[in-house]
Amino acid sequence: MSSEVIAGRARPRGKYPHYRRAGDFIFVSGTSSRRPDNTFAGASADAAGTMQLDIREQTRAVIENIRDVLKSAGAELSDCVEVTSFLVDMGDFGGYNEVYGEFFDYDGPARTTVAVHQLPHPHLRIEIKAVAYKPLAAPQSPAKPLPK
Repeated sequence: MSSEVIAGRARPRGKYPHYRRAGDFIFVSGTSSRRPDNTFAGASADAAGTMQLDIREQTRAVIENIRDVLKSAGAELSDCVEVTSFLVDMGDFGGYNEVYGEFFDYDGPARTTVAVHQLPHPHLRIEIKAVAYKPLAAPQSPAKPLPK
């Protein structure tokens, strides 16, 4: 098994990796729209300082962050077999579902979406964890000469 915290990504806020590989499976830790500089995609303040939280922009950033984590593990979004999405407000389901459909179709991963009371930062509307299946490369055996 291997675990990895990826350089250049938002550092986990606890002692856990961005992903953990167990055989042919890659488990991606819960991922948000947090950027490496600790700002959040989909969270901005207007001139009066009122926060605007955009579920579409956050969902897109979360899935792109998962894509980047999987890429560092040698996999792609198409290798996802299961995702679990956590929404702070089921009123956001429509926007989340719309953007999710830009990345996945009916042949995509099994999915569960649940509402949660809150996430680790008040600017977060969504967090997603994923499981991908990407077989490890089989070792190449040396070619054997053909019998005469």
